[in-house]
Amino acid sequence: MHSSESPGIAQLAHRLEQPAIERRHHRYKLAAVFILLTLLLGAVAWPFVHAHMQAVAVLNLVANKPVPWLLHETISQPITTQDLTLPTSNGPIRARLYIPQNHPDAPAIVVFHGVHHLGIDEPRLIAFASAMSSCGLRVLTPELPDIKDYHVGANSIATIGDSAIWMAQHADNKPVGVMGLSFSGGLALLAASDPQWHRSIKFVVAIGSQDEMARVATFYRTGEDPLPNGAPERLAPHEYGALVLEYEHLEDFIPANQSADLAPIRAVLRAHLYEDWAGEKQALAALTPAQLTLAHQLIDTTSPITRAQLAHAETLHIEDMAGVSPHGHLKQLTTPVYLLHGAGDNIIPSAETEWMATELPAESLQAELISPVLSHINLDGANPTAVDQWRLVHFFALILHTAESR
Repeated sequence: MHSSESPGIAQLAHRLEQPAIERRHHRYKLAAVFILLTLLLGAVAWPFVHAHMQAVAVLNLVANKPVPWLLHETISQPITTQDLTLPTSNGPIRARLYIPQNHPDAPAIVVFHGVHHLGIDEPRLIAFASAMSSCGLRVLTPELPDIKDYHVGANSIATIGDSAIWMAQHADNKPVGVMGLSFSGGLALLAASDPQWHRSIKFVVAIGSQDEMARVATFYRTGEDPLPNGAPERLAPHEYGALVLEYEHLEDFIPANQSADLAPIRAVLRAHLYEDWAGEKQALAALTPAQLTLAHQLIDTTSPITRAQLAHAETLHIEDMAGVSPHGHLKQLTTPVYLLHGAGDNIIPSAETEWMATELPAESLQAELISPVLSHINLDGANPTAVDQWRLVHFFALILHTAESR
């Protein structure tokens, strides 16, 4: 005698099992979609995560801090350097190219030094360019002869633009990023706004830079730089800014009938700006008593007499100052721009960056940060918080990501 399951029962059992099978298949599909989305999101997000890791490493290196061992791989590329001579409309200039050995055709960025007598040999610039290159970028550091000799003049705009063209020509004729430190940042913006160089510049980063030179010069006398909203930014100005103006236009501070005093007093100011204290002592010892009195007066940038002379000198160089000011040239700028300034900068006040941000078209201004981590262009700001540190990391990550994108 054989027992057999009723067809009706079998069909019922099948109908009961079917939803469970379908639910399992649905879960498998959802899991597969989740895994696929995770992989896709990871692929999209990784460049940004990697750029932030690179930014942490670069900033630590520049600040002479140890790089966390987990981040060593992000800056592990060995680099080589080449000393070059670049042709420019102002004559040949020195330059140095930092190249990641494993990526000799890596994307390129051009970094311009600030007002410093060491130019491209300035240790902070070398450390920064080396760190950027070890992240996988070619970094060109051209020397600006006038800026190196404490002259902030319009000639340097052409040198910046011509350097960008040279680098673009050696980067498959693709535009390259340009970063200007201190006064060079304002000049880089002027180069980007000029049609003859605009196409060679992919983006501009201005760090601690001027918008209107006349306003900065006034700050050196008054300790005030007005914000776009009309409120004054008040800081005790560093002597450096006023001394640069004195050195650049020393003939405005010495009577015409005392032209013999120019060279010996310039030697004193040069040594003082170079922080060559032994050289300054020697230069002071060579002065006559009258020259010594004048030199001490000029070095004291808080002296009412010196400040009156600075005010008079400003009236003699209105056009010159306008020629090195981005103010009035930014409204039509289509180049992407990143603005960074130290909150406590007393050489070029951060109000200057706020002015630039108000003048730039919204589609051109990619990021603006006024950070307490920075002073002028040094990472030595007073009491920054962890959030402040993160914002600076994020700012540099944006630059690195943009520079590395083809």
